[in-house]
Amino acid sequence: QVQLVESGGGSVQAGGSLTLSCLSSGYIDNGAHMAWYRQAPGKGREGIAAISPDSVRFYARSVQGRFIISQDNAKNTLYLRMNSLKPEDTAMYYCATGGFGLDSKTYNYWGQGTQVTVSS
Repeated sequence: QVQLVESGGGSVQAGGSLTLSCLSSGYIDNGAHMAWYRQAPGKGREGIAAISPDSVRFYARSVQGRFIISQDNAKNTLYLRMNSLKPEDTAMYYCATGGFGLDSKTYNYWGQGTQVTVSS
């Protein structure tokens, strides 16, 4: 059974930075990508960053140049460094695996989420 546990969310002022972490456990296919999604109140889930096993990265336009996805395989941990945060980045952030790129339909394992709130 795959488990994903996010941490690192919180409240920050616009222009600030946060780093999210996602600790994974259980068997994950060697070819599976890992990704970060977010969902703001009243909006659909948005794929924002993904990384392949060989560290090819995918970013949504909304975060390109501001967010950085990385992974530490020795620690079974996925990271999302978020810089230059904006109020519109406020959302619940989820870690996911088992899929490909930013296509949410391909991901079958999800964490419970961590809240990020950016104030102006």
